[in-house]
Amino acid sequence: MHSSASSVEASPALQAMLRRRSSSKVDDTAPTHEELLALVAGAGRVADHSSMRPWRLIELRGDDRERLGRALNKAAGEKGASTKPMRAPLLIAVVATIRKSEKVPAWEQEAVASGVAHMLSLALDEAGYGVMWRTGHATRTKAVAKAHGLEKHERLLGWLYVGGRPERTRPERPRTIEAERFVSRMPGGERSGSEDAPERPRAKKQKTSKKSKKQKASKSRKDG
Repeated sequence: MHSSASSVEASPALQAMLRRRSSSKVDDTAPTHEELLALVAGAGRVADHSSMRPWRLIELRGDDRERLGRALNKAAGEKGASTKPMRAPLLIAVVATIRKSEKVPAWEQEAVASGVAHMLSLALDEAGYGVMWRTGHATRTKAVAKAHGLEKHERLLGWLYVGGRPERTRPERPRTIEAERFVSRMPGGERSGSEDAPERPRAKKQKTSKKSKKQKASKSRKDG
């Protein structure tokens, strides 16, 4: 049974997606480990070919963030520790664990890990936390991989920076996309009933035989 457009627009899931915002600035409030596990249980329901679960998450709290800061600076050829990881009380490293498979290529496994990150970001946002997914070239450096204890078959996709969402001093304007720009039909496909109907082929003119032409000409002379 198909839902009407109004019921689709009223869907809680759709409304949550429309409300989602990336938060570049957060306070020191963060979900507990138990709260995070509950959210991850939902995020892990992302579409997953062959149910391979090609992903894992790493919590970075407290001094973990300083160790990451040192790894970031080492990867950049600098001394000391970067202060970037201190922007949020909780960082969640998103890791794709690529496994050998004839059915599921590496890119698809990485896509699953990305899907988990997106789902978790949405869940955290709905729970009232501010979230920012931060990436960069440092995610594929040896120093940063070592700091996270990554294996050779694992790829770091970035970090979700999570913290309390500060109250806004002014209401935020709704942000939407022009969905029509990003949705099209496959070339050569049939149009639906709501679209313009294709042009009908023109009727072919019937050919008149030489015999019928002579009969018509003879009849016109008699009538004259």
